[in-house]
This record gives sequence, structure tokens and C-alpha cells, in this order.
Amino acid sequence: MALDLDIDRIRRLVGEGVRDKVYPGAVWAVGDRSNMVIGTPGVLDPDRPDEPMRHDTVFDVGGLTEILAVWSAVGSLVEDGKLHLDEQLGVFWPEVRGHPLGRVTTRHLLTHTAGGPPLTDLGDLYGTHPRDIRDGVLHEDLRCPPGEAVEYTDRAALVLGFLAEELSGQSLDVLAATRVWQPLGMTRTCYGPLPDEAAARCAPTELDDSTGTRLRGTAHGSQARLLGGVCGSSGVFSVLPDLAAFLRHVLQPGQDGGQPGFGPAWVRESLRIRTGDLSPAGGLFWHPAPGTVAGTDDIWVPDGSTGAGAWLSPQQGRWAVLLTNELYYARDPEPLGHVRDAFRSLAFA
Repeated sequence: MALDLDIDRIRRLVGEGVRDKVYPGAVWAVGDRSNMVIGTPGVLDPDRPDEPMRHDTVFDVGGLTEILAVWSAVGSLVEDGKLHLDEQLGVFWPEVRGHPLGRVTTRHLLTHTAGGPPLTDLGDLYGTHPRDIRDGVLHEDLRCPPGEAVEYTDRAALVLGFLAEELSGQSLDVLAATRVWQPLGMTRTCYGPLPDEAAARCAPTELDDSTGTRLRGTAHGSQARLLGGVCGSSGVFSVLPDLAAFLRHVLQPGQDGGQPGFGPAWVRESLRIRTGDLSPAGGLFWHPAPGTVAGTDDIWVPDGSTGAGAWLSPQQGRWAVLLTNELYYARDPEPLGHVRDAFRSLAFA
């Protein structure tokens, strides 16, 4: 059955973002468990106007790393019985025992109720050595007692990435690849920096002051660059077909032929309000899409997703993706935010 969409309005909307220089180009799709509509307006790089966006253009997906790598890896550990959501980290993780983070649970981190510091430049705080950064993040003070307030911070994904590595004995890139990406056939999803051939097919982002060139195949997230390319909050590169495979699995776990580490139980646990009476309401690393009614519209968006947008609705059996390289022009999130909100409204009308 074909998707019931106003495709022309979606095309005009995303195309206007190119015209208005919100982003050089975009790759978008709306799909269900078997159908998909795709659009690819604009160019890969304004300096190379004869090279259009393509459905398989590689993107730095930024905050989607938290879902593609960390949420998935944590889900596999929970379903394997290696991690319990409500056990304090200090009980089983010597590295945080006796520190403020030791009183925090995995559920606190997944709901952003751990009370940790907000977004900060880790290099300014802890220096540039990965060991010093890890120690600083894991031994930091809390702003408030766990469970008292909801405040998004990408440190939650950093901590959970370190935890997943500790419990699995694997680096996060290997764990995500072997437990999630490879089983789902996500052959072009990986952490950077990318090899030259793959980087050439990657949408460039912001200007690197140290080289005077655009970042292309190297993560724009400073945390990932400081930590050698692999961390919980950023660093993953992917393509539309891979993201479609991932979101289809989340909509219908275990019925797509893949055997990733997380299944229906983890999806059900995550796509429900888990913040109680606290506001803003959220699930586990997912929250109701802005402009929707929690518990009624059933449209979810990953926490922390910025330039790369992904949405899904179990109720409608539908998913949507909007990939852009808006950082090519500016870091101001507002213009893209308007496009994303309108895109979501049309995709789930």
C-alpha cells in the first residue's frame, strides 16, 4: 500500500531550505515497514555545484550517535542481563564508586535525570588527553540529586558509552557494529574519521580553523575529535538506506530478518514516558516530538538530534529522516528547526 503523503509539499519545503541557504542540500525520506519515498534536493558542496545530493550521500549524523550506538548497545546489554536499569553505577562499576556518579542509575542517564552538568567544552575543562577527559566526565560533581529534574546533557551518552565498553570488553565502535549495525545490514554506518574514498562521498560541514578546509569525514562534534573519533555523543557517519533499516527494525523489532542485540522488550521500555511527573516528558533516550502531545500523537524523536533528524511513530507504523549539512553555513539551529518541525508535520499528517 502506497504511503498517504503530500509529497509535493514536502519537496517544496525541503527545497526551500536549499534556496534560503539553510543547508546546501538534503536527503529526506518517509517510510513504513515496506514502502519509502525519497527526495535529494540541493548539492553536496556549494564549491562543487555539479555534484548533487544522492540517496547514498554519507552524513555526519551528530547527535543520532546517541541512538545508533549508545541506546542500541545499552539495550543489548540489558536484554543480555548484563545491565540492570535501576542499579546504582557504583555498585558494579569500580571507576565511579565513591564519586557522585556512583549514586546514579542507568535509567537516570537514559531519562536525563542524573543531575549531571549541562553541555560544556570538555577540552576546556579537562584538557585534550582522552584519559583525562574520561576521568573528568566520570568523576564530575552533580548539579542536583538524581531523579529531581530533567535536563538534557550529552554527557549522559558519554557516560553510557564508557559503561557499555566496560561491561562488554569492547570499544563502542566494535560493539555497535557487531551487535547492531552489521546484523541489520547497515554496511555504511561507522565511526570516523572516514578513509579518503568514503570521505569524498561525505557531505562537508563546518570550516576547520586549524586547516582552513571543511570537515569532511571527520566528526564536527568536539567530543568525538578529542576522543579519537569514537564516543557516545557524536562521531557516527551513516547513509539514508542504513537509517531506514534501523528505524524499520525499531518499528517492528525482529521481523525484518536482522538479529541485532536489542529487540521488542527494549523498544517497548524506551518508547514510553519514563520521567513520571517531571517535565519535559521523555522515554529512554527518546522523547515526544516537539509540537505533539505525549501519549496521544505517539511521534518520537531521539534526544540530542540536531542537524540529522529522525522520527518514528509506532501508532502510525511510520518513520521519517531528514539529513542535511546545515553546519556548512552556520551553527544557528533556528532556521533548520523550523524546517524540521514542518517536515515532521507533513510526514506524519
